[in-house]
Amino acid sequence: MSLSLWLSLAAVCAMGAMSPGPSLAMVLRHTLGGGRVPGVVAGVCHAAGVGFYAALTVWGLGAVIVHQPLLFKAITWGGAAYLAWLGVKALRAGRGGALETGGMASRPGMAARDGVLVALANPKLILFFVALLSQFVSADMGAGAKTVIVATASLIDAGWYVLVALALSHSAVLPWLQARAHWINRATGVLLLGLALRIVIG
Repeated sequence: MSLSLWLSLAAVCAMGAMSPGPSLAMVLRHTLGGGRVPGVVAGVCHAAGVGFYAALTVWGLGAVIVHQPLLFKAITWGGAAYLAWLGVKALRAGRGGALETGGMASRPGMAARDGVLVALANPKLILFFVALLSQFVSADMGAGAKTVIVATASLIDAGWYVLVALALSHSAVLPWLQARAHWINRATGVLLLGLALRIVIG
């Protein structure tokens, strides 16, 4: 893969990672709920889910999933249900502070689970990869080049969300966010429920 082609791929992946959505809301929630470590773990595990979908796409299995209507519908509804569950959970967190066990407390294990599942629960992610990565995959492309594509998508996603978690968990930023945790909970809860509804009706 030429440098110019790789730079184009990196730009596409960066734009996808930086677009607001359930992934950003999830990393924000775990950073507020447990600080730097859960936020970073959530970001890295989300990248693992992204890498899984990227691998499916470049090795040709993405098209199989897209062309199986019943399977795709099951993935869609399952993903919508999981996003709705996260949304309700965020709304119910109320005014609980990040350092209170009864509030939005988060642990690395919870963050890892949500990071992977939020990525896998978004069936439109594979459509994104099928639509965009197809520009970079050719029939005669070797395994090495395909691995570069998957690694690029995963590492850029991980880099972005780890950066978000580190920035949000800064000593000057986290207390300000924690003081407004109930509003952030409400906003992310509404966002996640809206995304779940959009998936169902879309």
